[in-house]
Amino acid sequence: MKIPHQFHVLKNLGLRDIVAYKFADPWYGLLSRLGLSAPGKTYSLHVRGDRWPVHLRANSSDGSAFRMIYIDHEYGALDGLDDVKLIVDCGANAGFASTYFLNRYPQAHVIAVEPDDRNVEMLRRNLQPYGNRTTIYATGVWSHTTGLVVSKGQHGDQKEWSTQVRECRADEIADIQAMDLQTILQQSGFDVIDLLKVDIERSEAEVFSQNYETWLNQTRNIVIELHDDDCERVFFQALSPYTYALSRFGEVTICQALQPAAGGVPPK
Repeated sequence: MKIPHQFHVLKNLGLRDIVAYKFADPWYGLLSRLGLSAPGKTYSLHVRGDRWPVHLRANSSDGSAFRMIYIDHEYGALDGLDDVKLIVDCGANAGFASTYFLNRYPQAHVIAVEPDDRNVEMLRRNLQPYGNRTTIYATGVWSHTTGLVVSKGQHGDQKEWSTQVRECRADEIADIQAMDLQTILQQSGFDVIDLLKVDIERSEAEVFSQNYETWLNQTRNIVIELHDDDCERVFFQALSPYTYALSRFGEVTICQALQPAAGGVPPK
């Protein structure tokens, strides 16, 4: 039986935070349309069980991102992983997935990667209380080191969580220099990525198309949002030499307990 959305709100938030969750975005949205609200307004929500509150931008995609992670419990299937030391959050946005995992795995270190400078500002604010348990890279993830152009407000719903990146053309100046996952893992000081979260607005097709063999062999669990059929095809082709437990929840695909398949036979 599906549990009503309202129950999850009551379970995860106190009364003050329920009011903020339900009414902050509509209220600030109305003020904005009336020309009465200054841009950059934020509000905070304190989730039961989390040590520190998270901060959201009013009238932005933050409310929807928070709902998917903390209310709909999109990553709940990963709550029971064992011995989690390193989490890499690709497409960290404002940091809600990172804070979710930091609180469920208090011994883990999170590397958060985000290319949009607007999101990075909120990401730093949300991860600041966790101190040296976090590392932030203000860049995009790609299959190799290269210059990237950041595209804001041109895709999907045109909100903050829809930012995309693409590789620079020869006549362009890069907005950022991409990092590949093997470099991120090498610089982390860890041997294994215990949990890899990927929500990078179709760049997953590039990340899993080449130069993935070494770091994928050192990755235990993946949660990923696959944005179209081509992304899905490329992703599962990269995982074909592995066995894993596959599940889906909402918009995410979850692959747990990756292990090389005998003889490289694709998993059933």
